[in-house]
Amino acid sequence: MCLKERRVHCFIRFCRGSHNPKSFKNSIRTVRTGKLFHVREQSQGDHLYFSSGTSRLMKHPCKKNIALYLGRQVFLTKNSFESSLLPFSIPTSMQAGIPEVTSAHFAGSVLLLVVNQKVYVYDYEANSWNASTGVEHPVSHISGDNCCYSGNSFCMDISNSVFAYLHGDQISQANIYYSNTRGYRFQKYSQEGQAELVGSLGGIFYFYSLSQVGLLLVDQRKAMFGYSDHPLNHSFGLPFDYNGTLDILIAPGQKGILIFWFEKSLLVSRNAGQLVTPVQVREGQHILYSSIFEANITIHSVAANENELAVLTRENNLYYGSLGILSSSLIKFADQNIWSQEAVLMFTDVGMLEILTPLPDSTFPAFDFQKCPVNIQAILMDPQLQVDVCKVELLQGEFENKMYTIDMNSELELTALMIPRPGTSPVPLVMVSNPHSLGLQAVIYEDGYTYDGNTKYRLNISLRQQQHLGRADPNFTSSIKRPTISTITVDIANKEISCLDLKPLTALISVGCDLEKKIVIQNEISACYNGILDPAALQDNYSYVIEREAYDPNFRGQKATEDLEVPYRYEKLGCPILVYYDTPWKPVVELWREGKFQEVVEAEYVLLEVNGLFTYTYSLTADTALCSSQPQNWTTIAKTAGDKGPFAWDRENYVSCHKPNDDAPLRWPTAPYQILGGPTENKVVFDQRNGIYVFFISIVDPYYSYCHLEATFSVYVYGAFPLPVFPPEVTIVLLTGATLLSVWLAYVIPKLLPTERGLRVKGFWVRLRRRCRKSCACVWARC
Repeated sequence: MCLKERRVHCFIRFCRGSHNPKSFKNSIRTVRTGKLFHVREQSQGDHLYFSSGTSRLMKHPCKKNIALYLGRQVFLTKNSFESSLLPFSIPTSMQAGIPEVTSAHFAGSVLLLVVNQKVYVYDYEANSWNASTGVEHPVSHISGDNCCYSGNSFCMDISNSVFAYLHGDQISQANIYYSNTRGYRFQKYSQEGQAELVGSLGGIFYFYSLSQVGLLLVDQRKAMFGYSDHPLNHSFGLPFDYNGTLDILIAPGQKGILIFWFEKSLLVSRNAGQLVTPVQVREGQHILYSSIFEANITIHSVAANENELAVLTRENNLYYGSLGILSSSLIKFADQNIWSQEAVLMFTDVGMLEILTPLPDSTFPAFDFQKCPVNIQAILMDPQLQVDVCKVELLQGEFENKMYTIDMNSELELTALMIPRPGTSPVPLVMVSNPHSLGLQAVIYEDGYTYDGNTKYRLNISLRQQQHLGRADPNFTSSIKRPTISTITVDIANKEISCLDLKPLTALISVGCDLEKKIVIQNEISACYNGILDPAALQDNYSYVIEREAYDPNFRGQKATEDLEVPYRYEKLGCPILVYYDTPWKPVVELWREGKFQEVVEAEYVLLEVNGLFTYTYSLTADTALCSSQPQNWTTIAKTAGDKGPFAWDRENYVSCHKPNDDAPLRWPTAPYQILGGPTENKVVFDQRNGIYVFFISIVDPYYSYCHLEATFSVYVYGAFPLPVFPPEVTIVLLTGATLLSVWLAYVIPKLLPTERGLRVKGFWVRLRRRCRKSCACVWARC
């Protein structure tokens, strides 16, 4: 069965100088196109419907053509509703019953739906359905965020993280579920101190702009956010009015912008819920109403993108505003006959808005869509709106819509260019969404170049972690050990609403591992350079034997039962570093980035011989290393490593012994101190054994880099004499005894020979010699 598509467009514009609704009505026209549409296969299943009396529209923040319409019918589009659609259905095999949708969320390439208090996953690329696992209690809502820089692993984690919960549950007993698999599998989640909270659950969100989980607490028509981690977990955000059940929109871009709305309420937060303020209603530069409630507006639909906000009301009004860097307000457009129960708003581009309404067809089951494009810039040119002209002609920066990485002890330099309108002096602002992660220094200077009679300004922006700038109170920083993200935004203070095309410059900053970094072990004197080993032989399937007395395959320092033959991997290890056995030694560790040397690493690190060789120790003990608590070692790490294996010691589980630790008091001060680098002069001391050692090295200092900086290298130990067969003590006793016996015999034998006993001994030796001669002569004769 095929269906010819019908699509209706209405174009909203204003005749200059006229707000007459009739002139608006005459500008509407209908456009019809024809396409073929296959419906038989897609009509199977149970039609979904949205539980709310007000329609909603959700756009995928990364894939602009994908959107979900939620109303009396549910529609999923992959082409921005540019074709007729059948109502969205869930397979009957899912046994969802009467499929009532209460919440939906795009998580990467899947759509999550809460249907009849259960979570379902629809992969719109593979056209497949799954029921989520792990959710054991009824849920009503699902929340998450999306990061659109697919090449970054931390960005992918954002899209994979989802919460599911029952809205309105008593917060102390609320069953909250968390998934890091895009909703396929959930596990129970509990926030510290949750059991002591009073009120109901208004929502839970992962605010990446703060590196915090935010729990919305609602009590007696007031709401506030509680946060999960230091330093925000010590207090709540400021309370705000909570009238009705507020829908919460997270504006795309990880800026921390939240939009709270209900029929009579519209609030905005720019710092992930720490401060929530009402949206004002303006006329020109004058504030008419301090809130939507005061303006007596009944909100029907809300749309937002990174920088803009639009509201459609039941009074047939359209309001528009910008999500400014300092404040947010709306202005009212003309009265228009554009509202209907099914109408929703949707931004298609900067300054371009659509009013979308599904239209049933009397002949076919598929719906057409009435699309009313709104050119905001054209409307704002109407002088009766009293909108001031934009004071900035140009604002640009090469960093716009890019993602950067700042590792520990690293800096990022950005520049932006601003050209003001002649005769004006706008004030540029630079904002960072996560002050607990980044410190910021912005320098603005005039470079002397004129543009159309006006001077252009260049903003030099220097970014570095606040903890490393030396300007931050340590209590202000949220877990510097943990990677996070921030968004930097360059905008104009109190920017006019007419600056539509002058959108803020935004870049995403990943405060985490710089994947271009690696460590290299300096090898200036190798065993090949000195001729001890032949590089050609090492490359020709070379192997060496480790004697059973020198290694333990279980890394516990116990002798093995048989020798071990080890193939040498020259392509990875190269020629071994040459080390004299009787000289304490430690490797010189270099940091490289993008093939360029950066510095010699002075941070703390650990070594482990990969084959289990234990014929080495360390020059320092826990006591001589001045430890305040018992230091970690490879044995204690292995006990808690689980599935990570013997090489699990890294920056995440390292604990310095130079800080008091009640859980690990200093009980064994003579234990070897196994950490190299850092504040100590600890070194490796080899036993009297020549041979090859292959070491694994791991940087464990948690404040050096977010990366797991690890490497493997080889060492050839030389100069050790072979160990004696007998212990030295036994050899000394035997030599001393032999010497004393020789002296005694030299004294006794000359005196004994003239005696009768001496003559008998002498005769015995003479007869023995004669017999030996006869025997030897016989043997030679036979030969």
